[in-house]
Amino acid sequence: MMGMRRLCLWLIRAYRYVVSPWLGPACRFDPTCSQYALDAIARYGVLRGGGLVLVRLLKCHPLHPGGEDPVR
Repeated sequence: MMGMRRLCLWLIRAYRYVVSPWLGPACRFDPTCSQYALDAIARYGVLRGGGLVLVRLLKCHPLHPGGEDPVR
């Protein structure tokens, strides 16, 4: 499972350095969604951390106010 965790973290970092600069700053949350994903997967692993990331991404829409939402 450690290999899967490292792969997921690498993919998120690749997104941050390759794709994210083209999209510009648009995250309504603090920390950003990609930082949240890194923290959640590093702390809880791929399954539980990935579930937290999925819930976070589902909150990303114009009707949600955003704000501070740290990994708990």
